[in-house]
Amino acid sequence: MVTGDAAYIKKINRSLIIREIVKEGMISRADLSKSTNLTRATISAQVADLLEEGLIIETQLEHYSVGRKPIMLSLNGQAGYALGIDLDYGQITFTLSDLLGCPVSSNIIQLKTTDYTEIRHLLIQQINKLKAEFTTSRYGIVGIVIAIHGLVTKDEVIHYVPRFQWHDINLKSDLEVEIDTPIYLENNANLSSFAERVYAHHETDNLLCATLYSGIGLGMMMNNEFFRGHDGYAGEIGHMIVVPEGKPCNCGNKGCWEKYASESSIFEHLAETRQISNLTYEHIQNWLNEGDEEVYELMEQFLFYLAIGLNNMINMYNPDVLVLDSELLRIFPNSLNKISENLNSSISHYRELMISTIGKKSCVLGACALAIKQFLDVPMLNLPYDKNTNQVGSVLI
Repeated sequence: MVTGDAAYIKKINRSLIIREIVKEGMISRADLSKSTNLTRATISAQVADLLEEGLIIETQLEHYSVGRKPIMLSLNGQAGYALGIDLDYGQITFTLSDLLGCPVSSNIIQLKTTDYTEIRHLLIQQINKLKAEFTTSRYGIVGIVIAIHGLVTKDEVIHYVPRFQWHDINLKSDLEVEIDTPIYLENNANLSSFAERVYAHHETDNLLCATLYSGIGLGMMMNNEFFRGHDGYAGEIGHMIVVPEGKPCNCGNKGCWEKYASESSIFEHLAETRQISNLTYEHIQNWLNEGDEEVYELMEQFLFYLAIGLNNMINMYNPDVLVLDSELLRIFPNSLNKISENLNSSISHYRELMISTIGKKSCVLGACALAIKQFLDVPMLNLPYDKNTNQVGSVLI
């Protein structure tokens, strides 16, 4: 039994109740009492508060065959909105979701600059515009999470963004001067791993998500928390050396994993050898459909080096679930089976290896989900997700 300060206990109980309501979607007071092991009196008092605050709503089941129709409780998704921002090189994505993680609007703004001052002004302008548009709900925009494609300290200071050449920038503080909504900064790979946990993998507490697009980033969820390392820089797995004295990398080393097993390495090679400046996935898909031997050989090599790094990751972290986020893996036939065939060490242990069903939007959806988690003040979220239709909530992505 939990003992201690009454206000603290009330806060813990509130968190348990909200988490269970979100997890179940709809639940009665009686079932809520059973699943949380809280007394009916406690449930009744807490639910009354949450109803008054507009965070939950009551619904009576229309089709109930036996006895009195129970009153069901569910989270009021329309009570507020979460803003996820993916601050990437060349573009910024702004996605708003309701409190159930269902996207309600998304906008991409192209970037033609890396200048910090210009980008900061653009962020402030767009955030204020969205805040003005979504004022009708009770809580408006409840939180803003910005995905950073680089190193973020535990104090949410941007230590380094390679493609912007930003060093030691306190974007969070600069925005907070202008914006009165809670703002959080997080590494993009961490947010992708968070989205995978929240939307798709409710039954695991230990999950790794490797994003393979412009480089290789690793988001790590350990016991439902981000694993950040000493300063917050853990997960720069793309700079693990897999070929000693291999290809030079911008980090200063040679033979880094992302020089051999990231999508950008494939795109750079094909763009150079085939003299195509605007190479797309469609080009590669067409070549694969045509049975292009060079492209097939290049992809096989890509999978070979990918498996080397994955074997190291599995042995280091012993994950329950390992998710790979890559469009190339989706379009290359039997890619997952071919990777698995190269993971044959007798000491490698994991339960599931899979290609992300959320895809590139995992980063910005993870940002929305983290803003919701912070607002609701719960230890973890389980939000609805349909694998078969690539659907989060009720909006097709």
